[in-house]
Amino acid sequence: MSYYHAEHEAAYQRLKQQGLTQWSALFGETESFDAFPNRPFLEDALTRLELPAGADVLEYGCGTGPAACFLAARGFQVDAIDLIPEAITLARRFARERGLDINFSVQDVCAMGAGSKQYDVILDSYCLQSIVTDPDRVSVLAAVRARLKPSGYYILSTAMYEPDRVYEDNFRYDATTGICSQSDGKPHRRHLRPAALRAELETAGFRVIAQEGPHQGDLICC
Repeated sequence: MSYYHAEHEAAYQRLKQQGLTQWSALFGETESFDAFPNRPFLEDALTRLELPAGADVLEYGCGTGPAACFLAARGFQVDAIDLIPEAITLARRFARERGLDINFSVQDVCAMGAGSKQYDVILDSYCLQSIVTDPDRVSVLAAVRARLKPSGYYILSTAMYEPDRVYEDNFRYDATTGICSQSDGKPHRRHLRPAALRAELETAGFRVIAQEGPHQGDLICC
């Protein structure tokens, strides 16, 4: 089992048991399905980009689908994937309740591959920080680049290095790599500084056209 699987499976089981609607609600960060954490940034980004009507969007790591539903409600054609079957089951339910047609599927983003369909937008709503190792991150970014149309945009929101953050006793943070590991050495998160994240994206073949937010973790790339 991959290092990222058990935590996410357990989280979505808890989410269902507690009657919550999205990942961030487990930590008291949101009160409703529609108030997903990167909604303000996503709304603003969409006003800045010249996208065709009914643009094709792929969201990976979609969770229970709040961002996917937001996009579909605005006329985008949305494919959305997540590693955890329980997350996709809930996402389909929430989309159905809103009368939205979204192509949800269970898929591991780290094994996503190039694929045959290309997209106008590929969206990451706080997934990338859970992809910790260099090989996995290289694989994800390569798949994003391969699936993005030449005129398309990669919209990314990710947790970043915070100078004042104190990690719990059972976690260790390596400032040179940005990797936070559990006490047993198991990878947990990757929290990069702004310049390091930008360099990683540029090395993967993207051009960063906007990097903003409190810790510079909201990006638009092409």
